[in-house]
Amino acid sequence: MIEALVSGKLHGQPAQKISKTGKPFVVAKVRAYISDADVFVNVIAFSSAACEALLALGEGDAVALAGTLTPKAWTDREGIARPALDLVASQVLTAYHVTSKRRALERRPHDPSESHPPNQHNERDELDDGSPLDF
Repeated sequence: MIEALVSGKLHGQPAQKISKTGKPFVVAKVRAYISDADVFVNVIAFSSAACEALLALGEGDAVALAGTLTPKAWTDREGIARPALDLVASQVLTAYHVTSKRRALERRPHDPSESHPPNQHNERDELDDGSPLDF
C-alpha cells in the first residue's frame, strides 16, 4: 500500500455510481504529468466529502488528491505497455478549497493572544529587509 498525493487535471467528467449494496461512490480519471509523459490515474472515492468535491469539478479542472495508490499497466492499441495508477481518494483539494479557506481565515476575529493578526506579517519578520522586490 502506497500513500500518495497526486495532482493533475481531470480527464473527462467525474461520475457517481452506486455499489451493489446501495452505497454511492465517485469515479474519475486524472491526467498527471510525470517527467516527459502523461500518466492516467484512475480515481475512486467513497467518503462523502471526497465524492462531493469531485462531483463539483469538470473536465480540465486542476485537482490534488490524497489516498492509497496502486501502480498498474495497460496496453495501448499498438501493443505498447503504458503505466497507470489506481487511487482510492480519501481527500480532494481544489483551488476552490484553498480560496474558501483563505476567506474563512480573513473573516475570523482577531485573537489578542496571537502575536499578530491572521494573514498579516509580524512587524519583525527576520527575512524582510524592508526593501521592495525588483524583478
